[in-house]
Amino acid sequence: MTRRRVSSVRSGLYLRCYVTGALCALLLLSGSSRPTAAADAKPLTAILLVARDNLSDPSFADSVVLVMNNLGAAPVGIIVNRPTPIPVSSLFPSLKRLAQLSDKVYFGGPVEFETVWFLFRAAKPPEHAIPTCDGVYLSADRELLLELLGREKPMDGLRIFVGHAGWAPGQLQAEIAAGAWTLKRAEAEAIFNGRSEHPWPSPATPKGGPRQSTPGQGLT
Repeated sequence: MTRRRVSSVRSGLYLRCYVTGALCALLLLSGSSRPTAAADAKPLTAILLVARDNLSDPSFADSVVLVMNNLGAAPVGIIVNRPTPIPVSSLFPSLKRLAQLSDKVYFGGPVEFETVWFLFRAAKPPEHAIPTCDGVYLSADRELLLELLGREKPMDGLRIFVGHAGWAPGQLQAEIAAGAWTLKRAEAEAIFNGRSEHPWPSPATPKGGPRQSTPGQGLT
């Protein structure tokens, strides 16, 4: 797939839309509508997927995705290495102490881009969150996020994402069999200390922002 260069003016318009979407997304956070720990949850299986060169969808090219099987009928993932230009402080303008931080919001995937998710490290299982790996938890609970941001080091072991990735039943297995992904062990160090050298959006990101799609639509 040939990638077209996007002009700086056009990119600026896109980013303003993304920032607006992220600010609106924060208002949608709630403890009841997002994942919570449950006694009847499926057994946890989490892996890291690293995109190979033949995965040409610009939303997933060069991506590292934390994939979990216990959030629904099919796997759900969070892209962990695609920072956006949106500062975390822009989501919380009333929290003046965040203005000094340089941390960015990450692009979690093109599905439900209006939602906000976060991964964080914790010594013991918190409420309104589900385990992923090695003391790392996933949540979209607003009160929990505000609690984490109220710490002395608010972004220590915390990453915030807009959107997520998703697959239809059987789709991910087919993509792996087709050689689109390399599988790696899910580890906290890879999530929080991995190199984020692939910012989002890239010059090839389609006009209008992320597509409401699943990863397989970019395979060649």
